[in-house]
Amino acid sequence: MSNTTPRVRRAADLLLNRRPVVIGHRGFAARAPENTLPSFTLALEAGAEVVELDYHATRDGVPVVIHDETLDRTTDAVARWGGEGIRVADRTAAEIRELDAGGWFGPGTPATHVPRLEEAISLIQGRAVAMLERKGGDAAATSRVLRQGGWIERVVVHSFDWDFLRELHRKEPGLVLGGLGPPEPGEPGAVATGQEALTCALVEVIHATGARIVGWNRHVTVESVRHAHSLGMKVWVYTVNDPPLARRLLGQGVDGLISDDPLLMLRETAAWNG
Repeated sequence: MSNTTPRVRRAADLLLNRRPVVIGHRGFAARAPENTLPSFTLALEAGAEVVELDYHATRDGVPVVIHDETLDRTTDAVARWGGEGIRVADRTAAEIRELDAGGWFGPGTPATHVPRLEEAISLIQGRAVAMLERKGGDAAATSRVLRQGGWIERVVVHSFDWDFLRELHRKEPGLVLGGLGPPEPGEPGAVATGQEALTCALVEVIHATGARIVGWNRHVTVESVRHAHSLGMKVWVYTVNDPPLARRLLGQGVDGLISDDPLLMLRETAAWNG
């Protein structure tokens, strides 16, 4: 399942890349439990240049890799502890380490743990760039974690919270940031509540946060993508698992495809590049 795509190891290099890149969404979520080390390993073996993950902080302040605020969907916390709505923030890292994050994916899936952020980045770095979706915590905490790990040049941080991005950019101007959208009602930084399509005006707002990557849904236009490019930005689209959609987006000039199946999208970008 290996791929010959050249490896990108520094986040800033992604801004110079002229080829479309493929981002493994939560690793290789189509084939392995999302946000786990096996999922990240499969994405790396497929040749993904960027591996995306999500993280939350535990009760004792340890960042762990999981998408949801609660442990219910992607671990055996409910079966093990009883009750529902068990929040990551209400349990310690040691407690969460005991959970199985693999069994929910399907029969026969080997058990695996919820990784700590440092484990995930250590696995990814040197082979790809880690893209971290911030799910909680302030800019100071994010800066501290990345500096302690020596990861400032190795990762992209993206978020739907554009106010958070502004603050993080002030603290870490060398960190590559991505502004996710469209913003949802009630979300911090939701300056365009209810608006789905990426417009030139929204590109301007994201650019003003210090972000250099726009992460958007499939509702982009040739004009908005060109405007982002004129500002030195890249446009990455989520979550693209359908080849015809991928080809349409590539035709609109997007720079990256965020996919649950990075191998499938790598085939599409290889064909597109000729």
